[in-house]
Amino acid sequence: MGLTAEGYARAAGVNNFLIRPIFTFALWLFVGSIKIPAQVDVPLLEDTSKFPVMVFSHGAVSSRTDYTHYLGELASRGHVIAALEHRDGSCPGTMVQIKGEKDRPVFLLKQKDLVSDPPMNDTILKKEQLAVRTEEIMQAIRVLQDINSGKGSEIFTSSSRREGKTLDAWSNRLDFNHLTINGHSYGATGALQALKTANTTSTNPAIGGIALDPGKSSGQLNTEIPVPLLVVHSNSWSKTHSIFFGRPHFDTVADLVRGVRDKVGAAWFLTSVGTAHPSVTDAPLLQPLLLNFATGATADVRKALGEYVKVTLDFLGYTKTSKKDGVLDEAVTHEEYGKWVSEEREKSFPKEYAKYWEVHVSPLNQK
Repeated sequence: MGLTAEGYARAAGVNNFLIRPIFTFALWLFVGSIKIPAQVDVPLLEDTSKFPVMVFSHGAVSSRTDYTHYLGELASRGHVIAALEHRDGSCPGTMVQIKGEKDRPVFLLKQKDLVSDPPMNDTILKKEQLAVRTEEIMQAIRVLQDINSGKGSEIFTSSSRREGKTLDAWSNRLDFNHLTINGHSYGATGALQALKTANTTSTNPAIGGIALDPGKSSGQLNTEIPVPLLVVHSNSWSKTHSIFFGRPHFDTVADLVRGVRDKVGAAWFLTSVGTAHPSVTDAPLLQPLLLNFATGATADVRKALGEYVKVTLDFLGYTKTSKKDGVLDEAVTHEEYGKWVSEEREKSFPKEYAKYWEVHVSPLNQK
């Protein structure tokens, strides 16, 4: 907990011996008693069925454990989720453990922390971090492929964390015909970057991608995506007007998704009504009143997270069956945020969807 607290102090620009204990105490006060309902190295049920796989990339100043409810809901429905903890300097604090070596913490990095010639700037830093994130995603896929090919014991033996004693049981149980890459915020930008080679090589067999609130300050968004794509904005992400490389961020994302739709035939861009940027994380569940006050979110926390899970499952189902379900089977309702395309569409859009969603790009509207 102290590792993460120091990372938050660095992010706030107040990292010193007086402030760090205060951050650690505050973090303990908010989440110290929280336990995740999961166990490590539980035996796999004897079966022959295969499980679809998702690699998930966290946002900036976040970690792999900040999305346990969202990812746990997906896992409980039969999906293997590999939630990464990036060592690119965007995580508050993470510990690198190598056998035979002293544990090494990696904290949140800023430009001033790096020696560079020419001097480091934000553009270079983001480019380098995204390159690291992309390689980490690819490496995660390689390790999962090794587990699936029967190398679970070797991976367990080489693990510095002494976890994975049941990995042998996962031989031939991972369905790489249904691999997707998902990410939130900076992680969404990284996921889009990793999708550039999706389904084109054996090292990246991804057949779809999900981007939740793709970054507004995390570098250019990759537009070359050869597989179906779902982009979901929180309400605050769509509502807040942000200039992104010379044009509105919302318009950039909409054009990106239209380009994928026109090339691949399947891409969606939605806004989750009443939500804020942290709504897909665990934070609103832990401190709903505080987060709603701070972010302006109005949606019920659990229902909003439930909708994120539902639309994700609908997309994952589409990648398997090509059948559109739920809000993914709806035509465009709002080409612009907050503005209905017509009174007729407002009347025809099912109320159970209108309460939670705006549809900006859909394969049901080829325009």
